[in-house]
Amino acid sequence: MTVFTIGYEGLDIGTFLALLAEHGIETVVDVRELPLSRKPDFSKKALASTLNVSGLEYVHIVDLGCPKPVRDRYREDGDWKRYTESFLKYLKTQKTAIANLSDLVNSSNCALLCYEADFNLCHRSMVASAVREHCGADVEHISASKARKASPAARQTACA
Repeated sequence: MTVFTIGYEGLDIGTFLALLAEHGIETVVDVRELPLSRKPDFSKKALASTLNVSGLEYVHIVDLGCPKPVRDRYREDGDWKRYTESFLKYLKTQKTAIANLSDLVNSSNCALLCYEADFNLCHRSMVASAVREHCGADVEHISASKARKASPAARQTACA
């Protein structure tokens, strides 16, 4: 069993859906506290609708989003180490949400969704690690850069 993660930064909805299909994703688990986006296709209602029409399930787990005070402090000081410590401290209080997500990962091929393209700079990697610790799932980060390395013909097929 594997828990996938994906960030939609730099992606359009077609490329995003192609990446999900390429990895056999069945359920997108939105781990943004507030699932709003300047990219309208990635705000909660539009995204849920697009995924459902595509035969995928959308689940929003607000308790696994980064709390506003932690996000705000990071915006102010840019201290990734402090952000990580604060989020991990918060995540330890979310045992039920991690257990519920682990159950979902056991029953469906899931991808944790957030904005940042680089999983190393996103809380979703910490959520995925918590799932791994809880149920032993492998973690795989879906990257658009891997998809871009495909041949032009493969990209056209994937995005068609």
